[in-house]
Amino acid sequence: MTTPSPIHVAVGVLLNAAGEVLISRRHLDSHQGGLWEFPGGKLESGEDVQCALKRELEEELGITPLRCSPLKKILYHYSDKSVLLDVWIIPQFIGEPKGLEGQAVEWRSIPTLPQREFPVASGQIIKCLSLPREIAITPDVSSFDRLQSLLQLLIGRGLKLIQLRQTQLDSAQYLDWFRRARDSCEGSGVDLILNQDPALLERCSAAGFHASASRLQQLTQRPITEDALFSASCHNLEELRKAEALGADFVSLSPVCRTEKYAEGEQLGWDKFQALADKVSLPVYALGGIRRSDSDTARFHGGHGIAGIKTFL
Repeated sequence: MTTPSPIHVAVGVLLNAAGEVLISRRHLDSHQGGLWEFPGGKLESGEDVQCALKRELEEELGITPLRCSPLKKILYHYSDKSVLLDVWIIPQFIGEPKGLEGQAVEWRSIPTLPQREFPVASGQIIKCLSLPREIAITPDVSSFDRLQSLLQLLIGRGLKLIQLRQTQLDSAQYLDWFRRARDSCEGSGVDLILNQDPALLERCSAAGFHASASRLQQLTQRPITEDALFSASCHNLEELRKAEALGADFVSLSPVCRTEKYAEGEQLGWDKFQALADKVSLPVYALGGIRRSDSDTARFHGGHGIAGIKTFL
């Protein structure tokens, strides 16, 4: 008995100037009726995703997308069918969205999206959208006191997700520092991601695990459960596709701009960054020689946001 192919669905996440997203309510007589969803619909025979998205948005909302970039592909198996959600971010469009098929539509801020009122498969979309626009990476330091000072500085500058990178430490030392760092951040609303062995995750209550490019190549499956964040460092299309195949929640792509670590001419530049980011369906953060003022530039070129070691210091 052959397994039916999943239903390929183009999904659009429309963003307005306030950073809100558009959601619509399913009709009561439809599959999972009454729940909220992101607009879109099934691909027709021979239709590509962007054409399907344009058609569906014009039919459902009366708008025409001007620019879109891939966010994530999500395969989900319901009891009665399987769906492949092909999710795209749409930051620019022509027209004012209206429920042309009688559906209710609303603009919502991302933190207020009622995940329990969406189909289960859409939970991963909300997870992606909830990622911050900025991720800090700690430099290697000589003492925990210095690390603690850096963390407080980053917290004071509004960072909400920090990758604790201390390559000079062995596993036991790293675990000790991570636990102490987590305690020092308690109550600040900051999440810490570990950078060493993923097996340490359960022992230190980290928000997730980040794989270096070399560790990424060693992995054969997602190293942590879906309820934690899994990210990876990438420098080329091969690494991006490996991270995507392993189910990474997001990646960093570097070096975008000139840095001391890389020779002149080795940086990607913004055009190549966009070309690579557009070839995978997962959030991509620009890394390498990035300034905090580059956040809008990164988003314009298909990035989800920016990451850096010196960027926020």
